[in-house]
Amino acid sequence: MLRRTVLCWVAATIAALHPAPPAKAATFLLVNLDGPGEGFNDTAAATPVGGNTGTTLGQQRLNVFRAAGTIWGTYLPDNVTIVVEARFDPLTPCDASSGVLGSAGAISVASDFTGAPVANTWYPIALANKLAGTDLAPSSADITARFNSSVDNGTCLGPTNWYYGYDHEEGSHIDLLDVVLHELGHGLGFQTFTNLGTGAFLNNRADIYARNLFDVTQGQSWDQMNNQKRKNSAVNTGNLVWDGAYVLVGAPLFLGPASLVRIDSPPAIAGEKEHGTAEFGAPPPDPSLQAQVILADDGVGTTSDACEPIVNGAQIAGKIAMIDRGTCTFVQKAQAAQAVGAVAVIIGNNVAGPPQGMAGSDPSITIPVVSITQDDATAIKGQLAVGVTATIGVDPAHLAGADAQGRVKLYAPSPLESGSSVSHFDITATPNLLMEPFINTDLTSSSDLTQYAFTDIGWYADVSAVAAIPVAAPPRAFSAPNPFSAATSIRFHLAQSGPVTLEVFDTRGGLVKRLQSAWRPAGFQSLEWDGTDATGRRAPTGVYFWRVRSESQTRSGRVTRLE
Repeated sequence: MLRRTVLCWVAATIAALHPAPPAKAATFLLVNLDGPGEGFNDTAAATPVGGNTGTTLGQQRLNVFRAAGTIWGTYLPDNVTIVVEARFDPLTPCDASSGVLGSAGAISVASDFTGAPVANTWYPIALANKLAGTDLAPSSADITARFNSSVDNGTCLGPTNWYYGYDHEEGSHIDLLDVVLHELGHGLGFQTFTNLGTGAFLNNRADIYARNLFDVTQGQSWDQMNNQKRKNSAVNTGNLVWDGAYVLVGAPLFLGPASLVRIDSPPAIAGEKEHGTAEFGAPPPDPSLQAQVILADDGVGTTSDACEPIVNGAQIAGKIAMIDRGTCTFVQKAQAAQAVGAVAVIIGNNVAGPPQGMAGSDPSITIPVVSITQDDATAIKGQLAVGVTATIGVDPAHLAGADAQGRVKLYAPSPLESGSSVSHFDITATPNLLMEPFINTDLTSSSDLTQYAFTDIGWYADVSAVAAIPVAAPPRAFSAPNPFSAATSIRFHLAQSGPVTLEVFDTRGGLVKRLQSAWRPAGFQSLEWDGTDATGRRAPTGVYFWRVRSESQTRSGRVTRLE
């Protein structure tokens, strides 16, 4: 997986703009800071892709930014104008296997302005402007963003390039739309202004993001702690959570059941283990599998790294293969273990810190693959002589990426990761969330739990009026992909069977098409809208609203159609 980072605030000035989304939605103005022939102004020829009709590299990049602004605009309420300065630059670190994709943040902060919900509290300037009902810093932009131009020129991430389509068919490339949405999320408020190295608040004043952070171990929120406690909390892996009420409500709508890696015997090392998951291979099995753990041996160099064909396959067949990280890819290690009949793979980290997230793709890998810490791997290997039994699978009692009380975890690795720690959801969330610190291929331009966090920090004054953010916790309703070009699926849950009507409206409230009016069974449902109106003609590019009505409930949402 590839690192995405956060940037602190800097001074800036305002320049050009792009088209506004519909009324009652935020307007994003783009400030192009690139020079002639670079970044947004790159004139290199490009082939239209995934609904992006741009014919130059620069135009495709601009189109992606416009799409991201339209998407965020549909989620953010009222007639807010948000000025974003952006550019493409070579960013470091970046090598053949990993790199920084982008960075963004609020340019300034404000507190104790007219309309501020919480006194003595910093708000990112875009949110402060919204709450104040006026531009508190009219001479500067609100958000600054940079994106890695090296991704497209072969000097970073090898053959991987930016993908400029809107359909999330990026394959081995990197979906720029999701990265832009992620980075704008930081600038809109998903970031703390706390000095994580010292634990000190900016000018000794908490920010609204930090007021929603809670340390499970210490039993205190960040605004209750002293600097040292906050410094410790920033690296308290697995125990820093979001304590806002709306993220707590939203978590069951987006997160699936937690996965489980547990050592069952011997007693000396028994217990649940912190673990990472892979982008490839089978999901955690349900019901869970239990098997003996056997250390792989490939007979060459570091014999336990499985970078060559495994020679003790007879012992591993039907067992869980224990493999050390290093030298070759995670996919190669899993391939080697599966080839000799392993039922699962545990990869031990070879450096201190949290378990490694594992990127890669190989549809032929059909066994689950997990990673554990270096300390846990060392402990397991120390007991293999007496026999180690492990369980890998689903833990239906807990949400993936949340604590026992259902509070969603924040990314708090040890040691601290500058630009990534705290201002992201944790990587244990499943399905992956937009505001995790690493890019994931299953993202679909949904604001997922970010919109709930934005409710907690003050973006939505009347939550009951925002269809995407329920006050109670009904089953999730959404459309994917969003935005879309050819078709999108509208997915919802029915508490009981009965007649259902699904309709699509334009921004003026006019009926575009009635997709269905029929009896449907209880449970999860999916209906497709092909982007056409009642006459069968393609609906114009823009934002649409859909509404599902049954005898007991009404669900609605927004979807954006792009050419």
